[in-house]
Order: sequence, then C-alpha cells, then structure tokens
Amino acid sequence: MAGTMFPPLESDLLRTFVAVAESGNFTKAGETVGRTQSAVSMQIKKLEEILGESLFERGSRGVNMTGHGIRLLDNARRIVTLLDDTAASIRLPALDGSVRIGISEEYINSTLPKALGAFAAVHPGVEVTVQQGVSMSNLAALDAGEIDIAVVFEPGGPTRNEVLMVDPTVWVTSDQHGAHTRQPLPIATYTYLKNGWCDELALRSLTKRGIDSRVAYISRTSSGLIAAVTSGLAIAPLTRSSIPAGCRELTAADGYDVIDFSNVVMKTRPRGNKRIVETMSNAIREAFRPAAQG
Repeated sequence: MAGTMFPPLESDLLRTFVAVAESGNFTKAGETVGRTQSAVSMQIKKLEEILGESLFERGSRGVNMTGHGIRLLDNARRIVTLLDDTAASIRLPALDGSVRIGISEEYINSTLPKALGAFAAVHPGVEVTVQQGVSMSNLAALDAGEIDIAVVFEPGGPTRNEVLMVDPTVWVTSDQHGAHTRQPLPIATYTYLKNGWCDELALRSLTKRGIDSRVAYISRTSSGLIAAVTSGLAIAPLTRSSIPAGCRELTAADGYDVIDFSNVVMKTRPRGNKRIVETMSNAIREAFRPAAQG
C-alpha cells in the first residue's frame, strides 16, 4: 500500500541470514557471526517479521531456504560484501603495484569475478593480470615466475597445497541427444596423447566398467569439451560445477563412476610485494568459500 512505512533492514540481520543460508545450520552460522544458536534464531525471526515472509523451512537436519529466502540471498550477499569492502577500504592503506593470476577457465566466469570485484573495491590502484589456461600451463608459468598465483586442478586425495574446494570430475551427457546410449561410446578428451591425469583417469573409469569407447572430439580446453557435449557429439569429463544447462552427470544408475574427486588448489609465488599477493589470495579464498560449502 502506498505510504506504508516498513522497518528498515539491518545489516547484522542480513549478515546472519547469509551465514545461515551458506551453512544450512543455525549453530554453524552462530560460529561464523559470533552469536549463540538462540541469538541467531531470534535474528532470523526478526528479519522474517520485518519482511513479512518465511525465509527458511526448519527440518531435523538443518534448514532449507524458501523461495523468498532464495530471492533475498544474492542481494544480501552483495550488501554484506559492500559493507565489508567499504570498511576495509577505510581501515587499510590502499595497495599499489601489480599481481598476476593464472586460473582454469572453469572459474573465469563464476568465482574469479567475485574475487576481482572484492579486491578492486579496496585496492583500485593494483594492476591485475589474468591468464586463463589449463593447470599444467599455469603451474609451468608459476614455476617460471610469469605469474604470482595459480588456481589449478590436481587429483583428489592428500596434498600439501591449499585446497579451495573439491570439485569432482564426472562424465557428462546432453539430455536432448543422449550420446551415452551410442556404441561404441563417443567421448571427448583433452589430448590424443592421453598424458594428462584427467584423460588417464577418465579412460580408466570406462575400462573399469567395460565400456567400449572411441575418441570423437579433442580439445585443449574445457569449453571445447562442453561444446562436444551440448552438441550431442560426445560425452565428456567435466567438473561437476561446470555442467552446462541441458546436460547432466552420468551416475552409477547410468553405469558410470565419478572419475575423480578433484582438488582445486591455490599455489603462490610472491615477488616483490608479498602483501599484494597475500591480499589477492585472501579474496580468491573468500570467493571460493560459498562454493566449497555448497
């Protein structure tokens, strides 16, 4: 109704809401925001009263967002991030210099923009250069001193590197074309040489299941593999987070295994200004956090 006055949204309530949404649990959210479970519950109740809508459905294993909660989440995240960036820009001296990042293309359009946006808001004077490439080329560039930070894939399991998230590699097919029903099975791979761990593990998973296959498409990039899948030319090994619309993971019900529980790791090699590299690393770490928790 025109002229109706609603109570203003409080940033603390939105911060708590985001913590609950990302953890799916009031107790874990309380640890994140430094409040007790009962205090978190009261804050969510207050926020729901202000909005006049239920944001979560309570269950025995935690909470799930309602449709209204899902609508609120993106805006709440932006508001909380803006407040944090504003505070940081005032409290911390702005950095000046450059930083070079090498990252797999799977995260160029998803996670990386969040990190770059958060970093640029606080340190607009830093010159950032991004190199998109496969893990092997980014690791080589890091070793050669051509980049300062590398975000790369490595086989799942114990590692000495910092794991940002686990992003399983799975076989993916098009819902419309059903390439997985053809014999021999048409597959897309990264190389003819089969010398990459992803290709090796992918082919091994087919052999284990006794699936006869043929190479129908070869690409050096995951975007090429995605093109092969969406066109119906072949199935392909892709990270679960990069499965495109209209496609799905082939599961045990289809006769397929997870290829590998791949680690997404971050490696750094600071040059002159270690603080710039450390600050950008923190921004990347924070950008991956919601995906890792999901």
